[in-house]
Amino acid sequence: MTTVDRPSIDPSRSLGELVAERPARARVFEAAGLDYCCRGKRSLEDAAASAGVQVDAVIADLLAVVEPGAADVDALGPAELVDHIESTHHVYLHQELPALDALATKVAGVHGGRHPELLDVARLVTALRADLEPHLAKEEQVLFPAVRRLVDGPVDLPVGSVSNPIRVMMSEHEQAGELLAQLRAAAKGFEVPADGCVSYRSLYERLPALEADTFRHIHLENNVLFPAVEALGS
Repeated sequence: MTTVDRPSIDPSRSLGELVAERPARARVFEAAGLDYCCRGKRSLEDAAASAGVQVDAVIADLLAVVEPGAADVDALGPAELVDHIESTHHVYLHQELPALDALATKVAGVHGGRHPELLDVARLVTALRADLEPHLAKEEQVLFPAVRRLVDGPVDLPVGSVSNPIRVMMSEHEQAGELLAQLRAAAKGFEVPADGCVSYRSLYERLPALEADTFRHIHLENNVLFPAVEALGS
């Protein structure tokens, strides 16, 4: 009797590589609390151990992922990818960050006496906004125009090698990832207490949505766009 080898996933592969290969896997990592963007170079095995989750269970969920029929954003060329990132993730952040900053301050003002952790949540939302808004501006004004020029062939860039702004962006991605981790911890996993009002609930629904969108955003840059751009050279 012949046996059929079942597909598996090597746990020594990096989180970023696994998501780049099949983007829908991001949902599995998000559910397991595994940062596949800012810390996407870690192996699945190491990341699972650090998070205290069973790597075999994560692999089983990864193998069950069915890719949606929509166009694969990860397959876009560099110029098309920066257009996509700007028109989706950047637009979202430009709109959502000021709104969440105001909402977090409001909720902390109303409920902070009974739930003092909200003071930390509001502080971290403000810090995240202060971190991300200048970052978006650097990408829109410096890096993304350089990428669009490089696609047409080698050019002299005012930033020198394109690796220079990429290195800065990746460092800032790590800072954003750390702030998001602190925010999730301060908000106790975004669980709304029994006495939470509509605004409290809205805040704790929108913050994990912001986290998930930012993770996908950083993944597209760190693991897809930046390697492709560096391959073009300058």
